[in-house]
Amino acid sequence: MMADISLIRLMQLSSSALPVGGFTYSQGLEWAVECQWVNTEQELHDWLADLIETNLQYLEIPLLVRMLQACQTQDELSLSRWIDILLAHRETSELRLEEKNRGRAMVRLLQDLDMDLAEQWKLLLAKSQTAGFALALSQWNIPIHLGAQGFAWSWLENIVISGVKLIPLGQMAGQRILRDLAQPLALAVERGLSVSDDNIGSSAPALAYASARHETQYTRLFRS
Repeated sequence: MMADISLIRLMQLSSSALPVGGFTYSQGLEWAVECQWVNTEQELHDWLADLIETNLQYLEIPLLVRMLQACQTQDELSLSRWIDILLAHRETSELRLEEKNRGRAMVRLLQDLDMDLAEQWKLLLAKSQTAGFALALSQWNIPIHLGAQGFAWSWLENIVISGVKLIPLGQMAGQRILRDLAQPLALAVERGLSVSDDNIGSSAPALAYASARHETQYTRLFRS
């Protein structure tokens, strides 16, 4: 059996230990818990299941695909266009700031790992952590069907951990949620890979409202 280095690289990219600060963001979940929208294991499951079916399937994965294609062809103009589209869908200042903060952290990491184009495109990549992830997939020759799964898993694990801390829930509850959402996540990734340009978008008003309210929440553990 030959070693699959691309899978190992993907595990590195998807790890919560990746130094891009993902653990400091709850993406509005902190306010959702504060206002008692999400207070139980089932409610956290349902909150995430909805985001998987909307944001992840129709926005995050399709844009990751297009950013990867732009990186593979070294099409800087196309990459810039897709980054702008992603930022336009970040409906609050917190969500946009998260994308950019994590983008800057990702660029520093890619430069330290000596990835081609990271230095040349650093100002562009600093606008979006998704773009940096796409460049890493391209540089490390990770197939998009695997890379998209790793990207989606990283997002899901981060928010589940946030929910476990905030509600709070036990670690076993978090593991049950990850188990139960594995199949919906995989299905959303598969569908997201084939979404057309005209169908890219998302509708998650509860997420936008929770994120906007979190900006002025009295006490906060998370940055968004």
